[in-house]
Amino acid sequence: MRAMVLRAPRTPLELHDVPVPQPGQHQVLLRVRACAVCRTDLHIVDGELEHPKLPLILGHQVVATVESRGAEVQDLRVGERVGVPWLGWTDRTCRYCQRGQENLCDAALFTGYTLDGGYAEYVVADERYCLRLPDRYPDDRAAPLLCAGLIGYRTYRAVGDAAEHIGIYGFGSSAHIIAQIAVHEGRHVYAFTRPGDAATQDFARSLGAVWAGGSDERPPRELDAALIFAPVGPLVVAALGATAKGGVVVSGGIYMSDIPSFPYRLLWEERVVRSVANLTRRDGQEFMAIAERSPIETSVETFPLESANQALDHLRRGQVRGAAVLHVSA
Repeated sequence: MRAMVLRAPRTPLELHDVPVPQPGQHQVLLRVRACAVCRTDLHIVDGELEHPKLPLILGHQVVATVESRGAEVQDLRVGERVGVPWLGWTDRTCRYCQRGQENLCDAALFTGYTLDGGYAEYVVADERYCLRLPDRYPDDRAAPLLCAGLIGYRTYRAVGDAAEHIGIYGFGSSAHIIAQIAVHEGRHVYAFTRPGDAATQDFARSLGAVWAGGSDERPPRELDAALIFAPVGPLVVAALGATAKGGVVVSGGIYMSDIPSFPYRLLWEERVVRSVANLTRRDGQEFMAIAERSPIETSVETFPLESANQALDHLRRGQVRGAAVLHVSA
C-alpha cells in the first residue's frame, strides 16, 4: 500500500510502498477514503511533540470502510464506514479509565502518534475506539469532525452553559466548526485571527460571528469565556484580559508555546484557566449526534495523499480556510 511516512522529526514525509497491516483480535482493517490534516500532525513533524513512534504514518481524522475484521470484533461490519479519531486505545482498568477519564489514561495509545494513522491507503484500528459518522457528510467533509470537531467540542463544553459571549482565538479547523454550534445554540461568537487576516475574519462573520478582528485587538464587550485553538502562549494572557469576572479561558491544543508572566489582577475575580487533553469515546458519541442534527458544515481544501507535505506547509503558513483533507481513495 502507499503511505506517507515520517522517518525523523523536522524532515519531509516520504511516499513509500509498505505492507498492508493485519488486524489483531479487536481490530478492523480499514481502507482509508479521506484523512484530515491536523495541527497536531504539524507539531509531530516539527518536533514539538516528543517521542512519536518512528517510522510513523501520521493522521488521526480518518474516514474509512471496513475491509476485514479480527476474531474478537463484535460490532462493525465489512463495508461499513467509520471514523478513526486520536484516541486509539486505553487500558480500561486504570483509575482514570475507571472514573470516566480515559482521555487521561497513562497507557493510552494515539492514532498517528504512537499508532500508525491515516496518511495511507489502509490502517488498522481497535473497533472499540472507532466512531460511526453521520451519513449526511461526504468523506472529505466528515474527516474534520474527528479531531477538529471532537477536540473543539470538548473545549467548548468546558465553558459551561452560562457563557453567552464566547471568544475564539485562532479561527481554523476547530473554530469554524465550534462557532457554528455556538451560534446555533444562540450564543454570541467573537473571532480572533492573526492580525490583518481580513479573509479569515470575513469567513468567521459568514459563519455567524458577531465580531471578528486581530488577536491584538479587544472585542467590543467583555467575554464570558474564551477558547484558544492557536498554539500561542501569549494568547492566554490576551484572553484573560478580555474576559469578564468569573470567566473561563480554555486551551484546546495539545501543544502551546510558553505562557508569559502576567499580573495577578488578570486572574483575580475568579477567572479560570484550564486545558483540554485528548478526548473520550463519550465525547465522540455526543458530538456525532450533534453533527447529525445541527446545521454544521465543514469547509475543506483537499489534497492528494502524495501532497501531504504541501498540505502541512499550507497549514503551517495559515493558508488553509477551514480544514485541509487528504483524499486517499474513492
